[in-house]
Amino acid sequence: MTTARRNAVRQVLAGCQGFRSAQDIYADLRADGSKIGLTTVYRALQALSESGEVDVLRTDDGEAVYRACRTEEHHHHLVCRGCGRTVEVAGPAVERWADAVGAEHGFVEITHTVEVFGTCGECAARRS
Repeated sequence: MTTARRNAVRQVLAGCQGFRSAQDIYADLRADGSKIGLTTVYRALQALSESGEVDVLRTDDGEAVYRACRTEEHHHHLVCRGCGRTVEVAGPAVERWADAVGAEHGFVEITHTVEVFGTCGECAARRS
């Protein structure tokens, strides 16, 4: 894949605050006149995810959504179900727990993914 196409996907994500689906990113690119295909968008997102430039998580309904990674440190996400606002959070207790559970069962090279979903204060206030 050309770097130009990957850069186009990177630029769309850089302009977004929350997580976006591949279809949303594709629609944004097409609206701006790009001839990029949806398959190319998926490939770019996969490459950017593997390089650590893009965070990916699964929504409650199983859809993969993407966001430009804001830090190079290992982190987790606190995501509002209402507006999609996302906060990157460290989780030292989660790290210790994952390592302990792995060691307890004889596993090594432990990795994990933890995403926390809730409702932010602004969305909760709007519902009241």
